[in-house]
Amino acid sequence: MTDIHGTVHWSELMTRDVKGALAYYGEVCGWTFDEMEMPEGGTYYVGMAHGKPAGGIMDMTPLEHLKDVPAHWFTYIAINDVQDGVNTTEDKGGEILRAPFDVPGIGKIAIVKDPGGAALGIMTPATDG
Repeated sequence: MTDIHGTVHWSELMTRDVKGALAYYGEVCGWTFDEMEMPEGGTYYVGMAHGKPAGGIMDMTPLEHLKDVPAHWFTYIAINDVQDGVNTTEDKGGEILRAPFDVPGIGKIAIVKDPGGAALGIMTPATDG
């Protein structure tokens, strides 16, 4: 496996207008969309470009903690060990917004704020082997 530590691994659009977003990114980027049912309910849309996943789109409406947050792109950075990343984030003065959790077939993810206050996802992607 290629070392992907420190690379942007995934980006997803958090929006309240999924239908409009699907139309926009389909038109502007030429994306088609695969649908995935989310374990907590709702549908996650994977934008496909040239037969490969390019980014995700999800409805943020049911996420009460984001009720005053405008639509935005959210980025996940791949790291070798999520728990180590969480520990370092805390040691450096950052904040853990969501403790590490597993997403089957995707990897282990934590949502954090860096010491400057920027939110991001850190993740150890699942391996094929």
